[in-house]
Amino acid sequence: MSGNDSGTGKLRLTGRFNHFWSTYCGPVARFYGRVHQRLYVRSGGTRFATLEGSPVFRLTVVGRKSGEPKPVMLMLARDGDDVLVCGSNGGNPGKPNWWKNLVAAGKAEVQVGRDSWPVDVRVVADEAEYERHWRTLVAAYPNFATYAVLSERHFPIAVLSRATA
Repeated sequence: MSGNDSGTGKLRLTGRFNHFWSTYCGPVARFYGRVHQRLYVRSGGTRFATLEGSPVFRLTVVGRKSGEPKPVMLMLARDGDDVLVCGSNGGNPGKPNWWKNLVAAGKAEVQVGRDSWPVDVRVVADEAEYERHWRTLVAAYPNFATYAVLSERHFPIAVLSRATA
């Protein structure tokens, strides 16, 4: 799949709005993300667990430059026991910083509701696996498809699996 093949052919109004918001109002969007994350944590993951009706989760990864934990709220898409993440960045040209940190660290921590666990990271390279996970991501959060149409970039996907050790 190319970075701009949505798999659905429809552009969602909310996806267009989110793309615009993150492109032209980045500092405000990041502030909202930090507030959302803090409220989610303060409630123990029982409140603020959705965005636009879709479930979200908290990903915490060590910053590649700072060495400090960097939490971010992301859309929740599961593949069995694994969590899938997409470095869409709302369709913006560059990959999000959390993605760069995730790839550099190779591990992270996931919080879904009240449960937290460490995860190992595997970036999806196989095209058939990518296609399957892309369909899962779009089913979980349809705006991913809109972001893909609005971007010339191929969105990376990673599988977060419970750490074994």
